[in-house]
Amino acid sequence: MVDSYPLLTPVHGTIFALLKRYVQTQYDHSTWLRLVEAAGLESGDFSHKDVYPDEQMDALVGAAAGMTGLPVAELQERFGEYLVPDLMYMYQKLLQPHWNTLDMLEHTELTMHAQVRREHSQNAPPVLNVTRLSVHELVIDYVSARRMGPLAVGIVRGVARYYDEADLIDVTPTTSEDGQEVRIRVRRNPF
Repeated sequence: MVDSYPLLTPVHGTIFALLKRYVQTQYDHSTWLRLVEAAGLESGDFSHKDVYPDEQMDALVGAAAGMTGLPVAELQERFGEYLVPDLMYMYQKLLQPHWNTLDMLEHTELTMHAQVRREHSQNAPPVLNVTRLSVHELVIDYVSARRMGPLAVGIVRGVARYYDEADLIDVTPTTSEDGQEVRIRVRRNPF
C-alpha cells in the first residue's frame, strides 16, 4: 500500500451537496441547518464546481453523529450507499452495459476516479487499488488521508444494490475501517 498521503485532501462540492440532500431527505431542511450550525460552519451551501477542506466534512459528520447518536462509521456507510445512484448517473457514459458489481469496482479507479482527477486538479478521490482474485472475488485497498473507509464500504454495498446483486455480494473490511489504508474484500456468491 501507499506510504505517504497528501496533507490537504479537499472534498468535491458535489459530495457536500449530496450530503445536504441526504440529510434533507432522511430528516428535513431544518435538521440540515442545525447540523451546519453544530458543525461550526458559516454556510450550508456548497457549489458543485468547487472543492472544500475535508475538515468541513469531518465537522458535519461528527456533528451528525452527535445529533443522531449513531457512530460516525455507520453514518458514513449509510451515506455511501445513498450516493451510488447519483454517482452512477454522473458517470453513466463510463459504465459498460455488461458490467456487474465486481466489474464496476474493478474499473472505478481507472475510469471514474481518473476523470474526477482530470476535471479539477484539486479533486482528490481516494486511491482504490483493486486486485481481482477470481471471477467471483476481489480486494480493494482503499487509500485516503480522509480515513473514510466506511463510506467506501457503503458505496460498495450501494453498487451491489444498483446491479441488483445485494443479496449475492459479501462486503468485508479486513482491516480497521478508520485508517488511511483499508482493505475491503468483496465476494460474489456464484449461486
